[in-house]
Amino acid sequence: MRQSIALITSHAPSLVNFRSLLIRSLHVQGIRVFALAPNFDELTRTAIQKLGATPVDCPMERTGMNPLRDAINTWRMARLLRRLQPDVTLGYFIKPVIFGTLAAWLAGVPHRFAMVEGLGFVFTPTGNVLPLKRRLLKWLVLWLYKLGISRAKRVIFLNPDDLSELEAAGALPPGKGFLLGGIGVDLTHWVPTPPVLHPPTFILVARLLREKGVEQYAAAARIVKQEYPQARFILLGGLDDNPGAITEADVQAWVTEGIVEWHGHTPVQPWMTQSSVFVLPSFREGVPVSTQEAMAMGRAVITTDVPGCRQTVVQGINGFLVPPRDVQALAEKMRLFIEQPDSIAKMGQASRRLAEERFDVHEVNNRLIRLLLDK
Repeated sequence: MRQSIALITSHAPSLVNFRSLLIRSLHVQGIRVFALAPNFDELTRTAIQKLGATPVDCPMERTGMNPLRDAINTWRMARLLRRLQPDVTLGYFIKPVIFGTLAAWLAGVPHRFAMVEGLGFVFTPTGNVLPLKRRLLKWLVLWLYKLGISRAKRVIFLNPDDLSELEAAGALPPGKGFLLGGIGVDLTHWVPTPPVLHPPTFILVARLLREKGVEQYAAAARIVKQEYPQARFILLGGLDDNPGAITEADVQAWVTEGIVEWHGHTPVQPWMTQSSVFVLPSFREGVPVSTQEAMAMGRAVITTDVPGCRQTVVQGINGFLVPPRDVQALAEKMRLFIEQPDSIAKMGQASRRLAEERFDVHEVNNRLIRLLLDK
């Protein structure tokens, strides 16, 4: 019988933000949970303990590729896991999937699982021939994925495109992938509210990265406001140190121009209640939690026809899919909602129904726990 599990992540806050209900459910079922991450602060550590899990500092660098450092950290993590002796490990995000799984194998953990929450920018088409540096990086990431996946019992995916791409590249053996779908949201917390119709208000919630389509959102807002100056465009999200980050100067320029309202990293629900339509023009996702939250609150969605995003919209039913990087198509769908306001509530209701069918976190966690514990 499996009695303990180690969750391995490269970012401690994600354990609270995205895994709290999973941790609580495992704890209630009598499973001892170790939560491993490299960057705990006291607030996160206390929150994990309140969920019934044991926070454990683990050696891992969240970003960057230093082969020697990663190898040393993998060996140190293996020693840590050998001491904890979990029956199961589940690593999520790229480094835990690769190095966490390898460490668990070195430590002799009998049941090793990995979750690919999105393949990221390396696998995102640019529309042009990839430069040599990008091709080499993609080859290296594929090789590392293959190395980590080879030591996992099953590999969990949020969307079928990522699963198929790793299979086609030879990094994932056929039959080893498990399609979970979105990680889900708490439908009793994210409850429907009437969408705001006057003024028409669009909202984007994302880290301020170019790959999230933030620049396209601002450009589409500029176009729409020329015709409908009363329309609001809300932007929520904090600045990031990622190389692909939008700068504070860029965002402030949009604010000064009067095309977007930026409120930084802040609780989402109060702003979602002020919105009409949720927008995410991302270039690629796992299955975005922000869209699942918006759907649960009864918001129509405009997003891109790319892996992960396309799993959140039934075209013309709860919203619209547009090509990535296509500002004109994005602006056109925004205009459609302004000109046909009845569709805002109708499609928002369809979003809630889809959220209930696809993204109930309790149903998702039950499926995941059955896989992890072999129930």
